[in-house]
Parts: sequence; structure tokens; C-alpha cells
Amino acid sequence: MTRYVGRFAPSPTGPLHDGSLAAALASWLDARAHEGRWLVRIEDVDRPRTVPRAEFEIMRQLAAVGLVPDAEPVRQSRRGDLYAAALDRLVAAGQVYPCACSRREIAALQAAPRPRHAELVYPGTCREGTRGRPARALRVLTSRRCGEGWCDVTIDWHDRRLGAQTQNLTRDVGDFVLRRADGLWAYQLAVVVDDAEQGITHVVRGADLADNTARQIHLQHLLGLPAPAYLHTPLVLGADGEKLSKQNGARAFDASDPLGALRSAGQVLGVRAAASDPGAWLAEACAAWRAASGAKAAIQSSANSRAR
Repeated sequence: MTRYVGRFAPSPTGPLHDGSLAAALASWLDARAHEGRWLVRIEDVDRPRTVPRAEFEIMRQLAAVGLVPDAEPVRQSRRGDLYAAALDRLVAAGQVYPCACSRREIAALQAAPRPRHAELVYPGTCREGTRGRPARALRVLTSRRCGEGWCDVTIDWHDRRLGAQTQNLTRDVGDFVLRRADGLWAYQLAVVVDDAEQGITHVVRGADLADNTARQIHLQHLLGLPAPAYLHTPLVLGADGEKLSKQNGARAFDASDPLGALRSAGQVLGVRAAASDPGAWLAEACAAWRAASGAKAAIQSSANSRAR
């Protein structure tokens, strides 16, 4: 049985709001219920969006509500050599190619109008070369060679809350970027490399990130890395029905009232505890999470994720 290792991975683009606290609490509860380790990773790979000292405010907020990691946080901005080594392996395997297309050009090639928030699917324009145009980014193949042509890649995986999931990467996403036009590492590659290097066995995060899972499992398969077990939790929504986010002006949660903040986050997650101080509340919530999730059972194998 592999020892449980979980993580919370915030981006330092501002302080934690109610939605990010709910995600942090869920990952902490799941780790503690499994008697495992809980890590914090600062996902500052997108340096232009990083807010000075936001990382320190995030750690202060977590400490205020009793969510303390079992090791010092790691920072993606210091892990570029790991990402470069993974990219080199994919290039050597013929799974990555340069792309000269701009986002506007890709949007113009879409066959039909996209629903709001829908994926901008890349049609593989540069798979056979950039035709003399300078490369802007590096993309990974989401199709496999079949004789003279290409076959779709579909990823099947299991979510501990959402159940059986499937995504046709070829049609729903297309070949996605691993290194951006501005030279920065793409989130999908960084998170896969980090999870493997840190020995993450379980990923617990908000349901808004569920759509990334198939891409990450695809990279895990290509790199020969283990796939963690996944659990995507309910989101905190604003008055407009959209998920709370820093981009739409979500306010920092009130760390001066840790019990109130924990109770609000717990309500979103379906966790109820009657204790009247934060430490006791967390202990009671952990027991409730353990009972609800069957965390005493053997750790779920991630072998149920596969490509076809």
C-alpha cells in the first residue's frame, strides 16, 4: 500500500478567497483522513500574473485556519530544469512539435461558434511543419499514428465524486501547448512533472479543473509517470452563478474569523461539525470526512485511467 501524499497548489495571483479555501480544506481533510502527508505547492509558473508577496499572504491565511503543510512549500518558478528534462524526453519520442499559429488564427479556424468558456480546439495545422513561419510555441500530439493517418486519443478515468469520466482529447482539446509563445512553461506540463516528483498519490481540487485531468493523464502516459487518484469537489459560486475567482474580483476570505471561514467552506463540501473552536472543528470534520469517504480502506489504485 502506497502512503497517501496530497497537495494544495494555489497560484500567487492574490489572497485565497472562499472558493480556494474550500479546495484547500478538502485536500487537507482527505490527507488527514487517510493519515497521509499534505503539501503546499506555489504554482507561480505564470510569472506575469504573480502578485508580489501573495505567496506569503496565502501561507498566512492557511495557518490562520489551522491548515499547516507537512513540509516547506515548493515553487514552480524554481523547477524549470525538471520541466525542460521532461520536454526533452517528449521531443526525443517524437511527441512534440513547434507551432507558428496565434490564438486569433486558431479561433478563425473553428468550425462553429464556441459556447462560452468552451475549449479552443487546435486543429493540428503545424503537425507537418510551420511552412517557414517562425515557431511560437511547442505542442504535444493528442493523436496517434495509424498507418498513413491519425487516430483519436480518448482518455478514460475515474473521479471519486463524479464517477466514470471520458474525454476525446483529439476532438475536444486538440494538440495543446507545453511551452508558450512567451517562453513560459504551460500549466499542464508543470503540474504533471511536479505531482510525479513530489510523489503525489491523490489530487483533490475544485471541479473547475476536472477538464484538465485527461490532458494530465495523457502526459503521464507519454512520460511513463504514475497517475494519482482524482477527486473534484463542488465549487463556491458567486451571486451571478459563476465560480468565485480572483479574475472576477472575489474577496479574500476573513482569516480573522477562522471558525466562521471553516464552517462556510465545510458547508460547500457537505461537511458539518459542531465544535466551537477551529482545532476541534477540524478534528470533528476530519472524522466526518473519514466516515463519508471510507478513508480507512486501502488507497484507491490509479490504474483505472487509460488511453485508447
